[in-house]
Amino acid sequence: MSFKVAFIGAGSIGFTRGLLRDLLTVPEFHNIEVAFTDISQHNLDMVTELCQRDIRENGLHIQIQSTTDRREALAGAKYVICTIRVGGLKAFATDVEIPLKYGVDQCVGDTLCAGGIMYGQRGIAEMMNICKDIREVAAKDVLLLNYANPMAMLTWACNKYGGVRTIGLCHGVQHGHHQIAEVLGYSKKEVDIICAGINHQTWYIGVKVNGEDMTGKLLEGFENHPDYSRTEKVRIDMLRRFGYYSTESNGHLSEYVPWYRKRANEIQDWIDLGSWINGETGGYLRVCTEGRNWFETDFPNWMKDPALAYQPEHRGEEHGSYIIEGLETGRVYRGHFNVVNNGVITNLPHDAIIEAPGYVDGNGISMPQVGELPLGPAAVCNVSISVQRLAVEAAIHGDDQLLRQAFMMDPLVGAVCNPKEIWQMVDEMLVAGEEWLPQYANAIAAAKDRLAAGNLIPTNEGYAGAARLKTKTVEEMMQDRAAANKNAGESDKGKDREKLLQ
Repeated sequence: MSFKVAFIGAGSIGFTRGLLRDLLTVPEFHNIEVAFTDISQHNLDMVTELCQRDIRENGLHIQIQSTTDRREALAGAKYVICTIRVGGLKAFATDVEIPLKYGVDQCVGDTLCAGGIMYGQRGIAEMMNICKDIREVAAKDVLLLNYANPMAMLTWACNKYGGVRTIGLCHGVQHGHHQIAEVLGYSKKEVDIICAGINHQTWYIGVKVNGEDMTGKLLEGFENHPDYSRTEKVRIDMLRRFGYYSTESNGHLSEYVPWYRKRANEIQDWIDLGSWINGETGGYLRVCTEGRNWFETDFPNWMKDPALAYQPEHRGEEHGSYIIEGLETGRVYRGHFNVVNNGVITNLPHDAIIEAPGYVDGNGISMPQVGELPLGPAAVCNVSISVQRLAVEAAIHGDDQLLRQAFMMDPLVGAVCNPKEIWQMVDEMLVAGEEWLPQYANAIAAAKDRLAAGNLIPTNEGYAGAARLKTKTVEEMMQDRAAANKNAGESDKGKDREKLLQ
């Protein structure tokens, strides 16, 4: 069995190495073609060298095609795995720092809120170029597996405007499934779930053990859990008030709704600093920065460490390899996928990207109808979908009026800022992202003029946020190399969150 899989953004060590291991764990895939591409030759070289070593030490003879020429990597590819971060950590920092001046305190800033909206503007612009290349040089039946955030916005744009069949993939559902099983006192395999909504706001609307509905027992279980009662306060409060547990971590969820981060003096009441993912200001930016700095410094030692073992017991939970396995071998896989709704969830818009249970086998990807979400969770999702739709259309058309409206409609931005502040914040963020926002050339020129004219609304320049922690130096990370390696090497930087060093 042979086909080609191309990785775009392959310089991302966390995703690329783990996804390749998962894929090559499948016995039938030991002769596939693998291509890596990235805009950074340096990052690409390091990840290729490491992954090629893994392949060699597992006794396989695949030679990675490694190139900064994206079209060359995509030529003939049947599957494309995308893990890009347009603008890298440089742009990511502006997604966090500029909104902070206006009191918008984000933990992550890559899905919704001010940071997620701007991240989407950069990502969609480049995804349209990627889709063009895919249409022109990849296999005719190509499938794009998108891991890049903002998941819903990018997947929406690719399906509606990119002309490429695209599935969005995330690991949030698996995390919450583990937690639910733990608080109920069962193994994950014993707990059957139905989880539906939108990416990062997906709801466990069905939780059963041996056919018995356990949803009503979750609140007590989480409230009495020794760790989750402390680390998941926002999720527990949402469960208390909406009746269903949400997939996303405490820090993520806190920035998608208007209630938990709008007053600086209250943020500490809802978060925990034992791990960044529990709500730390700019926490994801910090751990990504630490991970990249560590990998750059410690890479020679990584080449001396044992290779990843391509064995079933070491295979991860990311959906990508299982989808490809199901399509190619006919084995049935059940997961949760981000797709165009088209009636899967009947009380969310048909054109939105929803996340829901799906099945994969040799006949393709099937999405059973979920029906209606409970009214409360549906209302939360619909607010976010309105922001996503505005942001997607803004990015495609370079329409800064729609972009500003997306900011106004965003739950947390709207809870913190007035319209004049939002207009000025968008001006600042457009100018800061100029090199990655070609569709906004005219709007950026006008924004520069307004910012240069003076008479600006005062901002809290240099404000660090309500719960900011210092970024560790490489020397500090050397005190626990195992923890630093785990942070740098995992695609899911919230995995084993209680064990992460702070």
